[in-house]
Amino acid sequence: MTSMGVNGVISRVAEIKEQLGLNPPPPATVGSASGTKFASALADATGAGIAQPGKSGPSGADVVAAAKKYLGTPYVFGSDTPSKGLDCSGLVQQAYEDLGVDLPRNSWQQAKAGRPVGSMSDAKPGDILAFNSPVDHVAIYLGDNKMIAAPKPGDHVKIQSVYEKPSHIRRVLDDIPAAAVQDMSALRPAGLRAPAGGVTGVPYADLFNQAASRHGISPKLLAAVAKVESGYNPQAVSKAGAQGMMQLMPATARGLGVKDAFDPAQAVEGAAKLLSQHLKEFKSVPLALAAYNAGGGAVHKYDGIPPFAETQAYVPKVQKALAALGG
Repeated sequence: MTSMGVNGVISRVAEIKEQLGLNPPPPATVGSASGTKFASALADATGAGIAQPGKSGPSGADVVAAAKKYLGTPYVFGSDTPSKGLDCSGLVQQAYEDLGVDLPRNSWQQAKAGRPVGSMSDAKPGDILAFNSPVDHVAIYLGDNKMIAAPKPGDHVKIQSVYEKPSHIRRVLDDIPAAAVQDMSALRPAGLRAPAGGVTGVPYADLFNQAASRHGISPKLLAAVAKVESGYNPQAVSKAGAQGMMQLMPATARGLGVKDAFDPAQAVEGAAKLLSQHLKEFKSVPLALAAYNAGGGAVHKYDGIPPFAETQAYVPKVQKALAALGG
C-alpha cells in the first residue's frame, strides 16, 4: 500500500467513494453513523484501515490489548456476552468492538474481513487467524507465533501457540499516513455521516450517539463519563460494587431497567437515562455529574457539589475528558 504513494492512496480512496455510493456497505460493518464505523467499512473495501485526519486510528496492538482484557473468560458456545462467556468468534468480535470496529459474528465471516495476509511470516499482532476449511475457529495473533483464543467448551480465553497453519490470515487494521486521507467527511456517502455534535474516535461511539439522541443529552458528555468511570472497560467492577463501563450500582441499574450492567448497550442506555434525569432536575452539568457520582439526594442535601473527596475530584475529571472530546 505504501508503494502507491500519497497521491495513489488518495486516488484509490476516490474510487472507493464512488463504489460506496453505488453499493451497500461491506459485510464486515453494520450501517452506522460514526466516522469510526465508516473507516471500518472503507477498510474492508480497500484492505486497509484509514486513519482520522491528524491522528492515527486503532492499531493491531490495540486489538491485542483489548483481547487480553478477556483472559480467563470461560468458553461458552454461542455467547458474545463477556459476563456470561465467549466463544472464539465472540472474543474476536468483542475485541474489535471495544475499539469501535464492527466485525461479523461468525468465524467463517470473520475469515473474510479486512484483507488477506499471505503467510505467517507476514502476520502482525492484531491479525485474525482462521483455521480449517470450512472455517470453524478463529483467534487473534499476538506475534512470536502466539495467539489469544477461546479454544473449546470447558476451557477459557487464553494465550496459545499457533498450533497449525491457519487457513486464512486477515488484517482489518493497517497504519496509513494521515496525510493520505483528506477530509473524511467529504468521503462519507449519504447515510454514513456522523451526526451533528456526535462523538467519534472512541470505543462504543455509536452507542453513545444513539443513547444520547434518545435521551436528549450530549453524546460527548456520555462518552466522557464512560472514560472517567471505567476507561471504556465493560467488565470494570469497583470496590463499592459498581459494575460495567458506566459503573452502575446494582440497585441503580435495576431502577433504570438495566438487566446486565456488563452489557455495553444496556449500560450506556441506562447511564444516558440517568444523566438525562439529573440534567433536567439540576439544570447544571456539574451538578448532574455530582449526582451521577454521589446521588441526587446528596446534591440536594449540600445544595451543590457534595464535600466528598471522590465527588470533588470526579466532576472536574469528567469536565476535562469532555473538553478533550470537544464538548
